Amino acid sequence: MNSLIKSVTILDKNSEFHNSKVDILIENGIIINIDFNINNPKNFKEINLPNLHVSKGWFDSSVSFGEPGYEDRETIKNGLKVASRSGFTAVALQPNTNPVINTRSQVEYIKHKCINSEVEIFPIGSLTKSDSNKELTEMFDMKNGGAICFGNYKKSIKSPNTLKLALQYTSPFDGIVLSYPEDELLSNYGVVNENITSTSLGLKGNPGLSEEVQIMRDLSILEYTGGKLHIPTISTSKSVELIRNAKAKKLNVTCSVAVHNLIFSDSKLLNFDTNFKVQPPLRTKKDIESLIDGVKDGTIDMVTSDHNPLNVEQKKIEFDNAGFGTIGLESFFGALNTLFSTKMSVKLLTSGRDIFNIPEKKIEIGEIANLTLFNPNKEFVFTNKDIYSKSRNSIFLETKLRGKVYGIINKNQLSIYL
Repeated sequence: MNSLIKSVTILDKNSEFHNSKVDILIENGIIINIDFNINNPKNFKEINLPNLHVSKGWFDSSVSFGEPGYEDRETIKNGLKVASRSGFTAVALQPNTNPVINTRSQVEYIKHKCINSEVEIFPIGSLTKSDSNKELTEMFDMKNGGAICFGNYKKSIKSPNTLKLALQYTSPFDGIVLSYPEDELLSNYGVVNENITSTSLGLKGNPGLSEEVQIMRDLSILEYTGGKLHIPTISTSKSVELIRNAKAKKLNVTCSVAVHNLIFSDSKLLNFDTNFKVQPPLRTKKDIESLIDGVKDGTIDMVTSDHNPLNVEQKKIEFDNAGFGTIGLESFFGALNTLFSTKMSVKLLTSGRDIFNIPEKKIEIGEIANLTLFNPNKEFVFTNKDIYSKSRNSIFLETKLRGKVYGIINKNQLSIYL
């Protein structure tokens, strides 16, 4: 892949050209020159787009596709196209498939499916052999096959001893354990945040306490065992405080938040729109303020789309019976960029690689080109025409967003979408 990117602003604090408008010359997928005015004697394809910006390729730490087992929701092939159009050169794929990803051969199958794609998949291996099983999977074997961490998507670790053993088992090979923060006895099948809104709507509530009690338990176990713990998609003020205090104690813990939990409060549920039925549930405006503060001060390490395609039969039914989840890749950058500065948004979109020990390419001469191209100032209302997923369950429909993705360059491939 040969191309010349013209008049592009580089956003990469580790680059000597950070904040500079330059040209970038790429030959055979390698950056061979960065300068303020590069000629094009070999007649490479030129990329010259309005308000063009570039950063290191984006990474999303929580994406679900469905395949194998739920191809009606999304296939890996189309899911990777969605990720590419959304600006992501890499995604961490959740194991909520059928069967779940719980062996090395299944991890390698997932890795093989992205060989020809410009987007890389980093599989998350299942922590236990089934959602209800306490028996741990062969995590070391899966890591050698390409799994970057281990957890059960949206399923809490019910047994504290299971978490204890998982942290102890993974420590010698620097493995990362994911523990979804919900005490299921306290959440008790609640479908929305337990609050005045749930009472007024007559819907069963899931209290923030269910999340916080689980986090307190998990942090206590981490302090005892050591190891690496990642807590995905926190949603309450108290959760932020608990993790902030744990980091002050030098515990090896990281966490993420779903972008929709930074934008929408439970007041959006008044119309019983099932697109707003997510897990963890939308919380209060006070929770949102604390979560945003946690992102800004580094307590929250990552923001994720928590992309979870669900077919129409799972959403176009009564609220109580609808599935939890929203797609989010297509709207991720535009949503994030409405909350934070573009520099902060790019930092959040690229920071997860380091946490999961994924090698990162630099925007430097001689480096492999792994880039995301975008216009940070383009404002638009997100509608059905902006959805490329097979499933269309988006929480961001009819929401004003800011930031347009032009495409990506990765694995010696160029994908531009206009």
